[in-house]
Amino acid sequence: MALRQSLMNFRCGAAATPQEPAVWKKIAELIGSVLGDGSVTQFDSELPNGRLACIVNTGKHSHATLRAQCAADKSTVLVDITYSLDHELTSESLEGLRQNIGEVLKVSKFRRTWFPVLRHGDGQASDGCYMPSVDGRWLEYDFSELLFEQDSAYQNVKIYKSQQYGGCLVLDDDMNLAESDLPYTQAIIGDGNESYKGKSVLILGGGDGGILNQLLKREPAYVEMLEIDQVVIDGAIKHLRGICDTAMDSLEGDNYKVRVMDCIPAMKEHIAKGTKFDFVINDLTAIPISTSPVGDFWDFMRNILDLSFQVLKDDGVYYTQGNGVNAKSALTMYEGELAKLSHNVEFSTNPVCVPSYNELWVFYEIWRKDFAAARAANRLNPLAQ
Repeated sequence: MALRQSLMNFRCGAAATPQEPAVWKKIAELIGSVLGDGSVTQFDSELPNGRLACIVNTGKHSHATLRAQCAADKSTVLVDITYSLDHELTSESLEGLRQNIGEVLKVSKFRRTWFPVLRHGDGQASDGCYMPSVDGRWLEYDFSELLFEQDSAYQNVKIYKSQQYGGCLVLDDDMNLAESDLPYTQAIIGDGNESYKGKSVLILGGGDGGILNQLLKREPAYVEMLEIDQVVIDGAIKHLRGICDTAMDSLEGDNYKVRVMDCIPAMKEHIAKGTKFDFVINDLTAIPISTSPVGDFWDFMRNILDLSFQVLKDDGVYYTQGNGVNAKSALTMYEGELAKLSHNVEFSTNPVCVPSYNELWVFYEIWRKDFAAARAANRLNPLAQ
């Protein structure tokens, strides 16, 4: 059964007394009138500094909770209404309820909040439309269709259709990349700062094909892409043409090769052979969010950094995504790990607005400090001092 959930918040001044019986009863009656005939208050109890009630309409599969939290100088009243689509509760009736409760509480319209209605159980597209930002804020996506879903050996892979963002790649229920997100790809390749003509590039991850697609337009000598998950590649080729275009229609060409394998043994092969690259672009995963830089994810990240600099030319450059700008602790810990590298590196950051992320995302450019002059000479635009 498809459900809707409407949340309302009323911020009252010191004069308001929402927990008083007459006021409380009036608010409950207003909610019951919206829920319709047959509504019953099944629970009503005083709480320390407040009151809680539950109003139920079993015939219409709907209910509401009413909560007041009171202090000497202010009170907050929360209304949470959950109803089935059969109920035919309109936005007009909910807005009318918000206005009426505000009048009973004598709350200004600017101190009444009506949150967007939450959708539950509509089907595959809407069930995946809510995701958290890096700092715990909920984001809602306008997914209209689930185009693809498959569990690979490594992760759950979904591709949704969005009116706003186009095809959206979602890995383990986390937004990965959308067809709208060219700014992400431009940032992680240092677009506008680098000339890739005649250069060699190693891509770690990048199964959506966006980085490969953009690099092949820039006349590189050779690009090697290491992606562990064939399912991501297959899904992107079919449903994310706005990202990969034709870049992965063949997994090998005159100046590129896509190797479907773990990047760690592949980099160890290159180290053993003495193969060096002008650029390493790490598109594997974001910086972990944790209280300290310990655990499997941090160990993996440190291993990738170490191996990457072993396959990078002395004057080469390492590009990677970081995390959202609000993940300040994670970014600080990552920069602390860079300071511990045996390769003695310098770095710069570039915060970019990625459309489907709904937040600023930080990208890193990292190079060996001892070869900073050579690095600067190779760069199209000088680094800001």
